[in-house]
Amino acid sequence: MSTPVRFVALLFPQVTQLDLTGPVQLFSRLPDAAVDLVWHRIEPVGTDSGFSILPTTTFADAPQADVLMVPGGQGAFDLMDDAEAIDFVRSQAAGARYVTSVCTGSFVLGAAGLLRGRRATTHWGSHALLELLGAVPEHARVVRDGDLITGGGVTSGIDFALSVAAEVYGPQVARRVQLAMEYDPQPPFDAGSPSRPEADQDQVAQTIADARRTREPLVARAAARLQP
Repeated sequence: MSTPVRFVALLFPQVTQLDLTGPVQLFSRLPDAAVDLVWHRIEPVGTDSGFSILPTTTFADAPQADVLMVPGGQGAFDLMDDAEAIDFVRSQAAGARYVTSVCTGSFVLGAAGLLRGRRATTHWGSHALLELLGAVPEHARVVRDGDLITGGGVTSGIDFALSVAAEVYGPQVARRVQLAMEYDPQPPFDAGSPSRPEADQDQVAQTIADARRTREPLVARAAARLQP
């Protein structure tokens, strides 16, 4: 019997559920994959979509990840102040083959000191704030820097998960899962990123301003804790 590939994903209050469930859906279809959702306790954890998800294990009992994944959402910024969660990310990252994030989950990696000098991406609204944690921000749906793989905002998680699948299992397996999931995006509008012609630039400016106002102090506090 082959050894399963272990995917360990953080689950936390006010996670953006698609950041988590999109990649997890894809990972669960990979051969010999074992997926765990980790939190402090085995109890329902509320998402930003109004429903809850049940963790499969705790920080104390989680297996060592082959692929560690941190999703995003407003809850990711609260998680930066959770010393136990940050210690878990740091210790798991030390033994993982790949350390990964989706959307603003990259800020949790940064709070654990895992982005210093590394290229990374996140949701466009908070992208510039990655520099505060020592990262080299790069605008892309998926950015790989060695064993670090980060995805952009929310729906980028599917592209991210396919990229991870190709790294771990090879492109042919990733293509088969893409086909099985009928991942063939054809959006009805061309407004999916700030650079697209139908994107509302007033909305772009307001989103970035709101991120600086509400999130920059939290990121700066996490950055200060990384100082020697």
